[in-house]
This record gives sequence, structure tokens and C-alpha cells, in this order.
Amino acid sequence: MATDPGSPGGGAGRSGLRSAPRPLQWAALFAATLLGTFLLRAASVPAALLLGPMAAGIAIAASHGTIAVPRWPFLLAQGVVGAMIASRFSPDLAAGIARGWKLYLLVTAGVLAASSLLGWLLARWRVLPGTTAVWGSSPGAATSMVVMAEEYGADVRLVAFMQYLRVVLVALIASGVARLAVPGGATPSSPPWFGPVHGGRLAETLVLVLGGAALGRLSRIPAGALLVPFLLGSSLHLAGWLAPELPPWLLALSYALVGWTVGLRFTRDILLYAARALPRVLASILALIAACGLLAAALARLAGVDALTAYLATSPGGADSAAIIAASSGKADVPFVMALQMVRAIAVLFLGPPLARLVARRVGGGRADG
Repeated sequence: MATDPGSPGGGAGRSGLRSAPRPLQWAALFAATLLGTFLLRAASVPAALLLGPMAAGIAIAASHGTIAVPRWPFLLAQGVVGAMIASRFSPDLAAGIARGWKLYLLVTAGVLAASSLLGWLLARWRVLPGTTAVWGSSPGAATSMVVMAEEYGADVRLVAFMQYLRVVLVALIASGVARLAVPGGATPSSPPWFGPVHGGRLAETLVLVLGGAALGRLSRIPAGALLVPFLLGSSLHLAGWLAPELPPWLLALSYALVGWTVGLRFTRDILLYAARALPRVLASILALIAACGLLAAALARLAGVDALTAYLATSPGGADSAAIIAASSGKADVPFVMALQMVRAIAVLFLGPPLARLVARRVGGGRADG
């Protein structure tokens, strides 16, 4: 780890894009995004507008890129995703969620139990240190888990690698599942990029996005930039006071910002540090995805939820990615997916610390993962 394994082929300190001007790096990111998105859309892959930028971000990061999406554009992109989900809520759906709150809690408990068991096994078998295994296996709220993990003595680099790799793998697998679920294997036709827009409703939506993201950030609510516009927009939409207007170009830009943010976090240092543990990390991530898939099958059978919705609702990735994929599929119940993802994210934030301490004590990991 003292040397840069990327050094073969030339000076590590000057390899890749590290010394390239930032405008050139952004140009490379845009070009890679256009190419990746075009290829994915040509293959009729749902959520190509998210996965193309995500893949481009990973490529730039792996080439020693030094650019990153500024905080506020990313927060505003989350706000747009929250507003998009809010636009899909209806009074009937809200009533259904209120009636099915026990189901949400039950499924959330199942996902948490599966991830905790996996983290315990990884620590027990000495695959990963105790708290690192727990934080890395936590299903969702990736950024919050990385920040909290450091405070509890986990190896934050490996936690970050596990969390963001899982986000990418879940997005890829979920997109494949969504593609199979769409009749004929094609995505639904999309409206014109720059079609007619209702100016008043667009202005109201932008106020919701800007105000909600700012309030979510200032309140320090985990994922508040997405949650606050989602909750406010849903309430206003259900009350008949707001009809969110989200033109395709605004959604595409927001999806790209989310994809770039995730992809660019895969710095070369993190990738190289975790390379030796990659087979074990992949196995643990796939095991968690499989466990959540079993829960989705049970949810679909017992609760009458369609298979695609059940899979996306229980998938252990980011809520924003799941929502984008659900919306892009044209078939999944987006509010149901979002509701379960948010309930689980909140539960993880509250239960993560005690679960980490419990597993560390059980496996003799102590306070730190040295």
C-alpha cells in the first residue's frame, strides 16, 4: 500500500488525469458520459441516464481524476429526485401506505437482520475486522455509514469501498431486472427533451427543490436534501396545492449529477487499497443482494406486490438510485419503492451504531479494527 500499483507503464505521480487541467477532466467526463449513456440507451437499459454518468465517473476516478461534483449541485439533484417521487403520490396510495405500515416495518426488519447476520459472519470468520464488516454491510445510507464508521473505529476506506461498490452493483443488477420486467425488453417511450413546459408549475417545483434541499441540509437530517422535498412535495401534492413539473432535461441533469457523485467517489486509492479483498467483498455484497432478493420474493407472494416493485423496494442500494431505476422502468410502483427505502435508511441510521457495538463485542473486535 506504500506504493501505487498503478505505476506500471509510467510514473505513478503523473499517470492518468492527475496532472490534467480540471476543464479537460470535466470534458473527458462529459464525453465518457455521452458515450456510456448512448450505448446503454441503445441497449434499452433502464436508468441509462444514471448508469452512464456513474460508469463515466468511475472511469475518470480510476484514471487519477481529481474532479468532484460540488456539494450543492448534488444536493439540488437529490431534491429534484425527491420532487419526482412526490409527483407520483396519490391519495389512494397514501391511504395504502398508512394501512400497510406493519408490512414496511416487517420488511425493513428482514433486510436489517440479513445485513447484520452477514456482517457478523464476515467478522466471525475473520474475513473483515468486526465493525468494518458491520458498517460495510449496512444496507443503504452509504455516505452516512462511511462517516459514522470512522467514529466507531472501522477501517473507513474499506467501508467506503464496500458501500459504493454495492451501490453500483445493486444499480446494475436492478437495471437488468427492470429491463427483463418491461414487456419486449424495451424501455417505455420518453417524452420530447424540450417539450412544452408549464412555467408556473415549474417555478413552484424549483422553489420546492431549492427550499427543500436547503432545509434538509440545514436541519442535518440524513439524506435531508432528498427527504424534505419528497415529504413536502408529497404533502402538497396530496393536498392539491402543488403539481410538480419536471421536464426531461431537468431529470436527466439530476440523474447525471447523482451518477457522477457516486462514480467519482471510487478514487484510485480506494480501489487499489481494496483490491486484495475484492473477491471477499464481492461475495459479501452478492450474498446481501441475494438475501434481499429472497425477501422480495416473499413480499411479492405474501403482499401481492409486483415482482419488480418488490425487488427495487428491498434492494440494498441507495434510495435515489432505486427511485431513478423504478421511474425509468415505467412499470414499478415508485412511491412504494421510495417508502420502503426511506423507512430502511432511517432505521439503519438509528440502529447502525448499536448493531456495530454488539457485533464487535460478540466477535471480540473491541472498539477498533486494528
